[in-house]
Amino acid sequence: MGTLRLLRMTLPRIRLRRPQQIAGLLLLLLLGECLWMVSHQTLTEQDYKFARCGREMWERPSPLAGYFTTCGNLQDGTFAYRVAGLPLTVDRIVSELADKLRKPENRMYTGESSDTSTWEMRHELRSVVLLEHLPFALFAIWLGGGLWWVSRRLFGNEGGFLALAFYCVCPAVLHAATTPNNDILAAWGLYGTIYTAIGVAHAMQGPRRKWRPRIILLMIALGLTASASVAAGIFGLLASIVLMLYLAEERRSQVIQVLALTILGAMAIVFASYAFSPNAFGYLWRGGGARIWFSLLPARLALWNFSNASLLIALGVALLLYPSSRRSRYFGNTVPFVLALMLLPLVTTQVVTRPWLWALPFLFTFMGGVWADALETRWRKAFLALGGAALVTQGLLAWMVIRAVA
Repeated sequence: MGTLRLLRMTLPRIRLRRPQQIAGLLLLLLLGECLWMVSHQTLTEQDYKFARCGREMWERPSPLAGYFTTCGNLQDGTFAYRVAGLPLTVDRIVSELADKLRKPENRMYTGESSDTSTWEMRHELRSVVLLEHLPFALFAIWLGGGLWWVSRRLFGNEGGFLALAFYCVCPAVLHAATTPNNDILAAWGLYGTIYTAIGVAHAMQGPRRKWRPRIILLMIALGLTASASVAAGIFGLLASIVLMLYLAEERRSQVIQVLALTILGAMAIVFASYAFSPNAFGYLWRGGGARIWFSLLPARLALWNFSNASLLIALGVALLLYPSSRRSRYFGNTVPFVLALMLLPLVTTQVVTRPWLWALPFLFTFMGGVWADALETRWRKAFLALGGAALVTQGLLAWMVIRAVA
């Protein structure tokens, strides 16, 4: 009885009220879209590369004997390769254990070893595609949950629902959620890093006992972001420094200590992603993944098209309302807007990345906040009708893109 009472005191109570239920339905919609796309996909050369390199990262004892020679110079980070390869490695281990548990006389000889390569598993095409692609969809759903939580805390229920709904019907998000890539992981980590840093700065105004869990979370978020993309990690670090120094006020001298500890922890996580090999870790610095330039062309080609028509209209309305409404020009709306403006023109010159995709969660946060402010004016019914029409239309456009891609 004492143990049960202690568990009740320490474990938080999760109450699924109406806001959580609506957010859960939106995330289920996103999961359904991703599963439909994955079920209609076939194994591509990119899928095979991610699966093969990811399995070698988990299964080869020596990095230099494995993925840094057979998979080339992985300049864009190891995180996506490990995410793609882990389910396949676990599936192989489970299959081997199942074979060992069977009695020899009941086991049929197939002529194949359970330790098959990804190419030899091609006859199991559907299972390979599902195992490899599903983790990226789950990270996209995780990012959507974080987007809703942050937006709801800043703008209330309506702002959170609008931000999440715009996110769930964005074709670029759906495509990134159903293909192996580091960009959706970098977007997930960067969004978490920025808002965790803001949370740490706010916590530093209170008792020290509340600092530690947030600092550890910031350390993990920054480390995983840099493991996906060193450029995203550096951007997240610089933005965190500026925001924490701005918000900490009287605690600014302690911010430097917190950031130094965070950087050390993040570097340890990145080092671990390279299997603690100094030679392998050197690829992070020699690959040129942090070399950036500025151009709006990639973002314009990716986002300025008919499939995003309703999203662009909703964004245009938000851009018109933001300077004209004093209540919209505050910290909660301005920070994601400025971050999105900084990320959209970034391009990496040595590796193929999509920084414009990293900007989308911040852009949807901004849109949710401005639209939530508009819903509190006397034109609430008009904005509700316009927002609902934009979401329904964009949902139809997203479905057309999903069917065309599949």
